[in-house]
Amino acid sequence: SRGIGKTSLARIFAKALICEKRDIKKFEPCGKCSVCDAARAGSYLDIIEMDAATHTQVDKVRENIIEAARALPSQGKYKIFIIDEVHMLSTSSFNALLKIIEEPPEHVIFILATTEVHKVPQTVLSRCERFDFKKIPQALVVERLKGIVEKEKRSVEKDVLEEIARFSDGAMRDAE
Repeated sequence: SRGIGKTSLARIFAKALICEKRDIKKFEPCGKCSVCDAARAGSYLDIIEMDAATHTQVDKVRENIIEAARALPSQGKYKIFIIDEVHMLSTSSFNALLKIIEEPPEHVIFILATTEVHKVPQTVLSRCERFDFKKIPQALVVERLKGIVEKEKRSVEKDVLEEIARFSDGAMRDAE
């Protein structure tokens, strides 16, 4: 589903992988070190986010991913590629990407996000660890909206929040 946090989670996961002060017993990034700050600001050079919907051509994949993956990370241990809406890549782009996914350099991690996993070739899927996201339950959407309303120092009746949650159909982004 759309609007349920796939790309947001990809960014958090990337931050956790590069965080300088992450507690080894915990999974979350600290959110306070210079690396976390740079990642949050979008200025951390080794997290490369690409929207496949606007970069469908094989030349873009070769230039933006394959060539960049060959270079060592400039700041940390990993170079992380977040490819959003990966199902939008052309067949030739998938074929080019497959070559580097099959044998990625040790310093490269790919995070692929899609709303249409059935459009991703099986040859790519078979080389991925897959996490299927579900729509967010209405009660959780209402709780999040309550938190936003409180933070904004506003007042909204609960039935209005419930109606918004119902219309969002499990997509937090739509509800917000």
